[in-house]
Amino acid sequence: MGFFDGLRGGRAAQFQSGGASSNAIELTKRQPTVSLTRQGAVTGNLRVNLSWRMRTSDFGGRDRQAGLLRHPFKLFKPEIVQAHTQGMVNVDLDIGCLYELADGTRGVVQPLGNLLGDLNGPPYVKLSGDDRFGAPSGETLFVNLDHADKIKRLLVFAYIYDQTPAFDRTHALVTLYPVTGPRIEIALDERQPQARSCAVLLLENVKDELVVRREVKFVYGFQAELDRLYGWGLQWGRGYKSTSR
Repeated sequence: MGFFDGLRGGRAAQFQSGGASSNAIELTKRQPTVSLTRQGAVTGNLRVNLSWRMRTSDFGGRDRQAGLLRHPFKLFKPEIVQAHTQGMVNVDLDIGCLYELADGTRGVVQPLGNLLGDLNGPPYVKLSGDDRFGAPSGETLFVNLDHADKIKRLLVFAYIYDQTPAFDRTHALVTLYPVTGPRIEIALDERQPQARSCAVLLLENVKDELVVRREVKFVYGFQAELDRLYGWGLQWGRGYKSTSR
């Protein structure tokens, strides 16, 4: 069965938010899909946010316990700050998006190559920000759902541009914020120490229904490998991020 066969062959689950937009829908292996159409969340700008922090256990254990005995005041120092000072700067997660429009146009929105997209014109996806330190705001993609009929599919992915592969050392979370209805959360909670990229979610137009599907497929290469996995057919070369902020 192909990657998309399961999605097309079955109906996406419908979640009830109880009218409380603060509720969250968590997509998991057992419940991987949700219909934005059935949620009434198919207009306005869909915000797709990537945030992360270091796993404190990687900086803890017996060494940390011994350190607290020698320096008890460290107990009052927030762990997230400790993680930041001990190696968080070495983890640079980026968010990007492969897109295919209804007219067959295909491409990518990502920091590499300064391919930041366009919200009001094709591909109706815009990248905002490039956070190298896992700050609370993270990195965000915006999708203009007022033009959802022009979008065939979007593959949102996360990758480590440089430094040591460290998906297994981070708590990474991708959150979708529709204009209406509950937010949708996808945790990258599988430990893949050597992986450099992860296909996080697929947003696809299926018979005029806009469906979000959890993917969370880790690969050991970069965008070209994700391209092959999902059949985008783009030509790839070495890319670089702009040093300007």
